[in-house]
Amino acid sequence: MLDVLSESLLALFAGDRIFFLGLGVVMGLVVGVLPGLGGIVGFSILLPFLYGMDPAAALAMLIGLVAVVPTSDTMTSVLLGIPGSSSSQATVVDGFPMAKRGQGARALAAAYAASLAGGLFGAVALTFFIVAARPLILLMTTAELFMMGLLGIAMVGLLSGRDFAKGIAACGLGLVLGAVGNAPATGEWRMTLGADYLYDGLKLVVVGLAVFAVPEIVDLLARARPIAEHAAPLGQGWRRGIRDAWICRWLVARCSVIGCVIGALPGLGGSVVDWIAYGHVVQTSKNREEFGRGDIRGVIAPESANNAKEGGGLIPTLLFGIPGSGSMAVFLGGLALLGVEPGPAMVGENLSFAYVIVWSLALANVLGAGLCVFLSPLAAKLTRVPYGILAPFILMIVFFAVFQAGKNMLDIAALILLGAAAVFMKRGGWSRPALLVGFVLSNPLELYLYQAVQFHGGLFFLRPGALAILALTGLAVWSAVRYHGKGSDLAKAEKAAEAEDAGGPVESGVVSGYADWRFGLCVAAFFAWALADSTRHSFLAAVFPATVATAALGASFVVLFRGWRARGVSPRTSRLLDDFRNLGWPALLAGLTGLAGFALALPVFFAALMRWKTKVTWGGIAGLTAGGMLFIMTIAHFARLDFPRGLLQRWVELPWPLG
Repeated sequence: MLDVLSESLLALFAGDRIFFLGLGVVMGLVVGVLPGLGGIVGFSILLPFLYGMDPAAALAMLIGLVAVVPTSDTMTSVLLGIPGSSSSQATVVDGFPMAKRGQGARALAAAYAASLAGGLFGAVALTFFIVAARPLILLMTTAELFMMGLLGIAMVGLLSGRDFAKGIAACGLGLVLGAVGNAPATGEWRMTLGADYLYDGLKLVVVGLAVFAVPEIVDLLARARPIAEHAAPLGQGWRRGIRDAWICRWLVARCSVIGCVIGALPGLGGSVVDWIAYGHVVQTSKNREEFGRGDIRGVIAPESANNAKEGGGLIPTLLFGIPGSGSMAVFLGGLALLGVEPGPAMVGENLSFAYVIVWSLALANVLGAGLCVFLSPLAAKLTRVPYGILAPFILMIVFFAVFQAGKNMLDIAALILLGAAAVFMKRGGWSRPALLVGFVLSNPLELYLYQAVQFHGGLFFLRPGALAILALTGLAVWSAVRYHGKGSDLAKAEKAAEAEDAGGPVESGVVSGYADWRFGLCVAAFFAWALADSTRHSFLAAVFPATVATAALGASFVVLFRGWRARGVSPRTSRLLDDFRNLGWPALLAGLTGLAGFALALPVFFAALMRWKTKVTWGGIAGLTAGGMLFIMTIAHFARLDFPRGLLQRWVELPWPLG
């Protein structure tokens, strides 16, 4: 074994392979920083350049990219409140409040340290499990995968704290939204309203950015201040963040194990592992009052897990040719281009090549963490820029990323509509993480349930592995009930933070300014419609959305009843009007894009927003607009990505980038 490890290490350092590893790391940094793109887009961009390359060098570049995206996506999650990718969504919950308090450098330092530790743990786990894990992976059938999905749903109780009714209803929203489109068992179209756009369902990038990015943009536009007015010195924050990661070293170790194990489960871990790790730290912490308001443990836990999951995801990918996530599926395509066949043959006949991947993964994590530290001073300064200047750049990147998800202008419309609903969720203290967890798990849960019943019968949950996971789920629920009512929880913390931003108190479980029953009535009506729609389909297509809608409808009635009893809380009409006005800015960009196309809409939007929200001169506005246009056109040119087109481009033939 030592001979194989040393041979693979020498192979990695031979020729220019380290250069290509570094090139992959740089690409991963760029892809991770741009919100919503993630590893799938990065791999897709990289694949055309692999033809004719040395297989080891090309593989090093691929690994460099996949290893660094979970580290670099932390920058936008912490500093701007926008998930860099689907695996950094949980980091927003505590990382962004820390940045707003002037502790962005501390959060980044802790995140990088935890990411490095998690990534190295994943590489070590891959080293030992590349041979030993095969029997364990083979034991995981669809029955066990379904039970793992239920474990993810159980985390919703931890994320929603003592307000379980809102947690269940919010998770139900995500599960039902995830069921829109094609039914896995029968191929029937559900809840499409006859619109072609909904046949393929809603996209994760659209939902993730709508749920987290839009409400934060609206809030910061309302305040018209920098994200952090009193940012701590970067050096001080950096040292403290490293110390935080060391103090929480056992939390880092536990979450790294969680990330590696969940990442090794095909199709499940990529987008939910950070939430499971976040639920774990909430569950196991005695002092919870800071979660949701800027607790450093809420940054360390998901960052440890989402980096470790890459090593875990490579286990089924290399051993069996079964992708552990969407990015691993594209990674398999890269291996095919290089003539590399994953599976038992790689472990038996080409073991040294497999360990080149291991060494590349470890080294890429070290390089990526170092580069992120180097870029931190520049990134941290973003929190001191007035938000009226940052907002058009952020909206530009968000719209561009959302459009790349499906090359469809309706994705931008969906972003605006779902974002408006997310603003009301935030005001009413509804758990947005719970919605996202439900959306991510909706399709896998339904598919695994159908397959488990087909393969193992109705008593599939009595399989030993399924029973073990069921016991773990029960333990999580018991722990949540045990701590029910002790201290402050995430939902209460989110309400308190929102009340602080709004300048009003938390009264009777309702954030002043919005009565719960009004939004709850809309939620209940949505579930009633989903239940009515299920009656038009066959049993196999209807059972999942109907069951979820029924349970969530009951929970929404509880919320409605409580909100009706608290209806005496006087709403702050001014706050409601402020939200609608600030939602008008992304709606304006969407409308201008629909009329004149993205490239022509951006200069008008930049000028209007900056002139209205800041005191920047027209010359400054022109310079900032030109810089933003140059940046987005450079990304589009080298990545060969399109801009959204409007009605004008249908009528008039225009050159790129206007057409």
